Amino acid sequence: MVVKVYGALTAMVWLVICVLKEKNVPYELIDVDLASGEHKSPAFLQKHPFGQTPYIDDDGFILYESRAICYYIVVKYGNQGTPNLVPPPSDLQATALFQQAVMVESHNFHIYAQPAVKERIYHPFYYATECNTALYNQYLSTLEEKLEAYNGILGRQKYLAGDTLTLADLYHLPYGTLLNEIPGCEVMRKYPNVARWFDELSSRQSWREIQAMIKGMYDSVLQA
Repeated sequence: MVVKVYGALTAMVWLVICVLKEKNVPYELIDVDLASGEHKSPAFLQKHPFGQTPYIDDDGFILYESRAICYYIVVKYGNQGTPNLVPPPSDLQATALFQQAVMVESHNFHIYAQPAVKERIYHPFYYATECNTALYNQYLSTLEEKLEAYNGILGRQKYLAGDTLTLADLYHLPYGTLLNEIPGCEVMRKYPNVARWFDELSSRQSWREIQAMIKGMYDSVLQA
């Protein structure tokens, strides 16, 4: 059965496709025309009441929110592809450390990386508005402080939840990659353990395939 992914080629759609590739799950990307407001149409809102992308249709099962989708894919297709992206529920400590790492990404990375990318890339690309440089720099400064703590964690263990790759690590790929694309932005490269970890994540075959799909997507604003 092919999993249908509804969305444009935006950051969190990249993440869902990456996880589908990691688990060797066949998928079909069904384009949603964001420019025309298709994601706010009554038909779309029946599937995703917040009018965002992506959502998936897995043989009639509808699910939205990218991290929930990724978790569902990994658990449902647990016997194929990359193993152990989510710890087994029977291992309470590993599960707790995984959930801790998920919260670290959400509260110490995403909330600063996403708005920084929004200011520097999304505003000029999608809305033809200028980047608020002061706000962009503020997000990067705070993120840099958070990544110093990451550097300590990743100096003691290979990945964010321990020595096994999990979804918590993969969740960093979309916005970490976009930050690395911004000229002069060195936040993902400043700390050696963070740089080693993120370089390894970025070199995974699943993510290289995503990067090939989106190559040059934002060049018009990044090279301006």
